[in-house]
Order: sequence, then structure tokens, then C-alpha cells
Amino acid sequence: MAASARPVALITGASAGIGAALAREAANDGHDLVLVARRREPMEALAAELKSSGAEIIVIAADLGRPGAAAALMRTVEQRGLAIDTLINNAGLGDTGRFDQENPERILSMLQVNIIALTELTRLVLPQMVARRRGKVMLLASVAAFQPGPGMAVYYATKSYVLSFGRAIGHELRGSGVTVTTLCPGPTSSEFAALGNMQGVALFEGPVPVMTAAEVARQGYAALKAGRPQIITGLINRIMANSTRFAPTAILLMIAGHLNRPVSARGNR
Repeated sequence: MAASARPVALITGASAGIGAALAREAANDGHDLVLVARRREPMEALAAELKSSGAEIIVIAADLGRPGAAAALMRTVEQRGLAIDTLINNAGLGDTGRFDQENPERILSMLQVNIIALTELTRLVLPQMVARRRGKVMLLASVAAFQPGPGMAVYYATKSYVLSFGRAIGHELRGSGVTVTTLCPGPTSSEFAALGNMQGVALFEGPVPVMTAAEVARQGYAALKAGRPQIITGLINRIMANSTRFAPTAILLMIAGHLNRPVSARGNR
């Protein structure tokens, strides 16, 4: 791959869902791929699927929930002589429940993956992009980034960080040849909901359309390629996210708390 003329895209959380769909978009757009996730087998299957696109693919099993994992990942990439042209920070963790009742280890894992690893990996990749005066970075946030979220307090807060971080560094990098795109999907059909204990939550059972991972990736990748600073996927999601600028905080808290509650508990107080 180091001798390939194709650009290289590094995608975290590439074993399923939006990450796997973004890998398909990048491969079909002429990229070689570095796929990163905890589970090797699904990425190997994805790599076999994408061989027909002509992409060379490296699979790296890494748990970004472990401190130092991002630095170790980049050492592996550098040892292979690879220059990353596109970084897609897709890996993320979620959880539901009242904060004081959540598993403390799960909270720390969310902070490590959603904030620390994302920030560290971006910092490690950006200098080389800036030196070459070309590169694209995608950060996976969420419509959750636009407001506080009772019932998913830590997850919402981490995504607010991602959105703020992406906006700020994108502004800093103006004129550098490097662009930063923050992707903000709403409810999406993927493993993420099951792994984050979100199955049966009103957000995934209510009036907000649940998009497919493929459609989120298609819209997100188009925005990345165009160098757009932000993309909120889906009309209803865009309306909801933009409405948070005008609604009183008390109303936002009430709505989010309702949507993040299990459907069976919606009548409870």
C-alpha cells in the first residue's frame, strides 16, 4: 500500500454500521483503507467484500477504549510507511440510564473513545496533512451534540465536545489545504443502539425517522469530499438540531429526557 498511488483513508469503528458504510464509500471513491476496530473478523469480511473496488486494505484490531491505543495505532501505521490522506474518526460508545446509576467503567470508556482517542488521533495525523497541504478529517458527532441529554448525559456531552472541537480546528485550519467535517446523524439503524443499551428507547421508537447507516454514510462522505464543515443527516434531524438555538433549556431537557427513556417507562415519572 505504501507504494500505491491511491490516497489512504483510516477509518475507526470500521467493523459495522456507519463506519463500515463509510469504508465502502471511501473504497468506491478510490481510496486504499486502514480499517480499525476491536473486532477483526467483521473487518476481514468487509475487506474481502471491498477487494472488487481495487482498494488495498489493512485491518488493525485495536481497542481505542484503552489509554494509549491511538498512539500505538499511529506507530503501527508509520511503521508500514503509510501517509493518511483521510481520517474518519467514527469509533464511538453510548449508554443510557441515570448518571448516578451507570456503570463507572462504561462512563470512562465513553470518555476515552468519544473524546480522548478521537482528539489524540486527530492531533497525531494533522501535522503531516498540514505539511503536505492536503487532507480531510471527519469527526462523528450526533444531533445529540446540540443539547444536553438527560438519560444519556455523558454521551450527549461527549458529542457536544466533538462538535465544538471540530468547528474550532476547522476554523484554525482555514487556508491550510486541510478540511474538517463533523457528521451529525440522528437515530441510525446499526449495532450502536444495541451496544449502547438503546434498544426500546423512545428515540428509536418515536416519530423521528431512523436512517440506515448506508444513507448516513452517503451524505456524510459527500460532505467530507466537498470540505463542508458540518453535515446533519436527514431533514427532521436538521430541523430538530437547529431548533435548539431558540427553545428554552427547560423545554430541551424535558424533550430529551422523554426521548431517552425506555418506551415502557414513558408514562412513569
